[in-house]
Amino acid sequence: MPAFRDIVRRIDSIKNTQKITKAMQVVAATRLRRAQAAVQATRPYADKMVEVLQTVSERATEYKHPFLIRREGKRAVMILVTTDKGLAGAVNVNNIRAATRYMSQNFPEQQRYVTLGRKGRDFLLRYHRDVIAEVSNMPDRPSQAQVLPAVTVALEEYTRGNVDAVLLCYAKWISTIRQEPTVRVLIPAEIPARERQETGPRADYIYEPDPESVLDGLLPRYVETQVFQAVLENKASEYSAKMIAMQNATNAAGDLIDSLTLYANKVRQAGITTELMEIVSGSEAQQSAS
Repeated sequence: MPAFRDIVRRIDSIKNTQKITKAMQVVAATRLRRAQAAVQATRPYADKMVEVLQTVSERATEYKHPFLIRREGKRAVMILVTTDKGLAGAVNVNNIRAATRYMSQNFPEQQRYVTLGRKGRDFLLRYHRDVIAEVSNMPDRPSQAQVLPAVTVALEEYTRGNVDAVLLCYAKWISTIRQEPTVRVLIPAEIPARERQETGPRADYIYEPDPESVLDGLLPRYVETQVFQAVLENKASEYSAKMIAMQNATNAAGDLIDSLTLYANKVRQAGITTELMEIVSGSEAQQSAS
């Protein structure tokens, strides 16, 4: 049976750890609110860009941009979005598993990766995967300029004909307790059909110099916006998972402290009982001797 002081010392150590996990939970909750606001602020811009692409593609019906042409081949580059730090639950593991599984099933001939986040980069390099570009150590509020160089490398690979598709994998933020690993095909771009408005006026745009030129300039910006939106979604998923993980760690530490406190009380009670029995036995022996 361990000594009472050892148990008390262990309880104090767990209490210190509990304070750290509680503080990390509060920090993650604060950053989560900021990440949610960033995601919600960029969604209208992304939706408007899709709307403009829909109208442009309707005007330029006979023009086929290289990003819209589907290629027959099994070569692809995957833009993998992960976190830079750990303690984020299963977000990174799920993203990496979804990306590698999708690549193995659909593009077995050649697999290349562009990583946004240190965890994905370290995993792929550890298993000798072909990482052609990477961006790490992104701040809590990343900018589109920080993501642009890696996206440019992926687009150049497709333009040169080295790959047949450009993919994107990230953790889509659904709610605080739900984050889904999502794999999307960026190129060839699939522009969703625009829903017809049954009532009310329909917007009619005039494009200068022509719809084809607008489409040439808009499609790369569309891909960059989708990747930046994925980075923001992944940030929100990271802080959600981190907040839940730290909350679970804090609760587990509390349960362990309660269990050890009960055990310490039993050890102390057993020690007191042993001392009383020794006193009584010594007193009886002294009386018998006299």
